[in-house]
Amino acid sequence: MEKKQFHVHLVSDSTGETVSSTARSVFALFEDTEPQEHLWSLVRTKGQMERVVEEIRDNPGIVLYTVVEEKLQQILKDSCREMGIPCVSVLTHVIQEVASYLGIKEKAKAGKQHQLTEEYFSRVEAINFALEHDDGMNTENLEQADIVLVGPSRTSKTPTCVYLSYRGYYVANVPLVKDCPLPDNLFTLKKPLVVGLIISPERLVLIRKSRLVSLNETRETDYVDMAVIKDEVADARKMYAKYEWPVIDVTRRSIEETVANIINLYNERKGKKEGV
Repeated sequence: MEKKQFHVHLVSDSTGETVSSTARSVFALFEDTEPQEHLWSLVRTKGQMERVVEEIRDNPGIVLYTVVEEKLQQILKDSCREMGIPCVSVLTHVIQEVASYLGIKEKAKAGKQHQLTEEYFSRVEAINFALEHDDGMNTENLEQADIVLVGPSRTSKTPTCVYLSYRGYYVANVPLVKDCPLPDNLFTLKKPLVVGLIISPERLVLIRKSRLVSLNETRETDYVDMAVIKDEVADARKMYAKYEWPVIDVTRRSIEETVANIINLYNERKGKKEGV
């Protein structure tokens, strides 16, 4: 029996890993089909979404998406409605929509342990975001974050970001590196909460020396020079004060304590914005 072929467009404002894995899981239930996948990842602007819509017009088919920005979602949904094709967020149950479009029933039911829940996929997307925006990467997209962490090297920025992303927060981090310019948009962010991480110079020297040992690096460098580190920490404090960013001292705090503190700051700021 010839397999039923159809187009499926996978649209994501992130890496596309979530929507791709979802599509594979769903279409595996339809053995007599052969989907032709079109992956559109890192779709984050109106212009990019409009180009995706034009591609969908050329090859109409099911659209699955993971897009956070509501305005971009609306462009996609309105366009698909005009074309008369399904447009489904993978943060909802998609199997029924696919079955309806194809006019066939799925071969098996996914067990409860494999159900696609909004909470699960929200966490996956948040984790992807944190990995994409780790250590100063993709700083042009900082405005899309919920939280941005800033701090000198080895102040637990990455593990803190990962922990927060597992809780569902979109988090980025920007390192403070001597003589390395910071992205201009860091100082004009509106949506994200920017938090400065600080640590005692004495503790930072120990952490950095341990890091060099793990890398089999024996040369003496400014990276572990106490005088240089004291200047780094002092400069960081001055910057945080200048831009009135909340500061968390991680010297004696566990990652869990730091995360709890950041979430409290985030909720307080959100409450003030909403007038609570």
